[in-house]
Amino acid sequence: MYLPTAFEETRTDRLRELIHQQPLATLVIAGDDGLIANLIPLRWCADGGAHGSLRGHIARANPLAAQAAQTPAALAVFHGVQTYISPSWYPGKLEHGRVVPTWNYTTVQAHGRLRFIDDPVWLRAELGALSQQQEAAMPQPWTIDDAPAEFIARMLGAVVGIELSIDRLTGKFKLSQNQPAANRDGVIAGLRQRNGTDDAEVAARIADAARALIEP
Repeated sequence: MYLPTAFEETRTDRLRELIHQQPLATLVIAGDDGLIANLIPLRWCADGGAHGSLRGHIARANPLAAQAAQTPAALAVFHGVQTYISPSWYPGKLEHGRVVPTWNYTTVQAHGRLRFIDDPVWLRAELGALSQQQEAAMPQPWTIDDAPAEFIARMLGAVVGIELSIDRLTGKFKLSQNQPAANRDGVIAGLRQRNGTDDAEVAARIADAARALIEP
């Protein structure tokens, strides 16, 4: 990943926060027939690698499962908030016109090796933990015990567990840190006025990143 110093996020708590909030990762490996990419919810765990591990499951019919005899190198990409930045929000547009569009976004990449786990006990525990994480905000959280035992047993037989032991964790939070203060203020005002899907959150993160630039 191209990572200018201005956009590098090294605070582990921020990286884990993004993984927790946006667990649907793009998981990529180099398979026998070329690159294999899947969208898979992954849950961060404290053990399993230098930076913890990511755990999840895939359908047994997924071509990724054919790599189970190996421990392939893998990349998991977590996609955070993102939005288009218009150059019309920069004061510089009126002053000299030398401004261009860009995109602000947050992302985390986890590198490591993947292992496959065909163990119903492990799978049940992992599915329960993932469900608990995602159901936490629900008024009546669903649990794996709400479904009939024979149904869950059949579902467990149709999936394979995966675990990525994280060797390297990289964060890129591109939030207008390379712009002068006046331009950042213009972007924040423009995002709040447009109020698209991620605009309010990106505006808040730009303000937070700007404070980090001036605070010791």
